[in-house]
Amino acid sequence: MEIGIVGLGLMGGSLALSLKKLPFVTSVVGSDHNLEHQHTALELGLVHAILPFEELKQRCDVIFFAVPVDGVIALLNQSVDLAGSDKTLIDLGSTKALIIDAIPPEIRQNVVAAHPMTGTEQFGPKAAFEGLYTDKVVVLCDLEHSGSIQRDIALKLFRSIGMQIHTMGAAQHDRHAAFISHMPHVISYALANTVLAQEEKENILALAAGGFRSMSRLAKSSPTMWEDIFRQNRQNVLEAVELFEEELKTLKEALQEKDYTTLHKEMKGANKLYEIFS
Repeated sequence: MEIGIVGLGLMGGSLALSLKKLPFVTSVVGSDHNLEHQHTALELGLVHAILPFEELKQRCDVIFFAVPVDGVIALLNQSVDLAGSDKTLIDLGSTKALIIDAIPPEIRQNVVAAHPMTGTEQFGPKAAFEGLYTDKVVVLCDLEHSGSIQRDIALKLFRSIGMQIHTMGAAQHDRHAAFISHMPHVISYALANTVLAQEEKENILALAAGGFRSMSRLAKSSPTMWEDIFRQNRQNVLEAVELFEEELKTLKEALQEKDYTTLHKEMKGANKLYEIFS
């Protein structure tokens, strides 16, 4: 099996490192519009070769799209000539409904819509590392509309790199992702800007402990990538932020009114989240 990966940043590069280890994968080739990323990916040995997308598309049995959602849609529209083939196209976009709605009908069975629930605040080929996907969840959306060959290949690949498979509808996925992934990024960006507006650099360096570093870590994420995600999942993100504001308002009012019983109750309720993780 020959695999192509379009987009050689954290997600695509880390995926390449994992796939190269599989005994049934003969080669992993890459494509990226960023020339610096191409050179870095080759220097780091993320892929065996860099190819133009048109050549990669014809040569590979499986093609992963590890690029922002708008890029995925553009690439799918450039792949209509694969209609009738057994090739498997797997997108890794962070929102699914827009992508699925935009798939040209001629190649619908070729496409598997996936969202690996993994990542770091780092980006670019230098951020890639083997093991990013191990023991993480991948959500496959509207899988019943993919061809049987493509479903089997996607399941085999994700399981072979150690991922846990979950399936759901695209609209359901986008709403869940807004609460569990997208809203935390909004909060982290806002937290970072709040502190930057009030504190001197020296105070931040001297006083910022583990809690602040943990909560603000996501603010290091790529603004370009996350602007796209917020735009593409705007309504769900807005709903999540508004519901978060209601919870924040409850805590704020308890502090204003010196209602420490309510404050304690709210904090104790929040502790239940980590009972789920344990």
